[in-house]
Amino acid sequence: MDICIFGASSDIIDEKYSKSAYDLASEMARRGHSLVFGGGAKGVMGATARAVLDCGGRVLGVAPDFMSEYNVLLEGCTEFIFTKTMAQRKTLMEDRADAFIIAPGGIGTYEEFFEVFTLKQLGRHSKAIAVFNPYGYYDKMLDMLSYTVDEDFMHRSSMELISVFDSAPELLDYLESYKGKKADPAEIRYNLKNEGE
Repeated sequence: MDICIFGASSDIIDEKYSKSAYDLASEMARRGHSLVFGGGAKGVMGATARAVLDCGGRVLGVAPDFMSEYNVLLEGCTEFIFTKTMAQRKTLMEDRADAFIIAPGGIGTYEEFFEVFTLKQLGRHSKAIAVFNPYGYYDKMLDMLSYTVDEDFMHRSSMELISVFDSAPELLDYLESYKGKKADPAEIRYNLKNEGE
């Protein structure tokens, strides 16, 4: 399985987040899965790629051309694809992935998460989306999503399109046993109606 992991590219975050991501990606590689990621060498992003490479796994890095100017990309990936724009980068990663893991990250990771979540809610894909939540990192974001449901800006069943884990083995078990769930057309109409208001 080709698994896309979204996560922070910063090296100023607490090391515990990078360590938890390294351990997750190591277990992923030991189970025979490959990584699709944003190409960064630092933070959670870099930790996941190094873990897979350390375990002999395959790594696809994807980044827009302009990022090569900043010397932040990981060398040694099995394959590296440069795109013209950030939007093309996301589309390529989404297309190449069989499943998504949302590891701790900042605003870029939030954007990537909400894009694949929205696309799934709109019935554009049925791939698994697992939120990796070590140390409760995403608790407040999940509270916000629950509030969004409570205030009728999102259908309650949309929350069934994602799953949350703080355990790497349980997360990977979930991905490996996942049967694609598509949004119900009635729910899509509900969400489109509310998003248009």
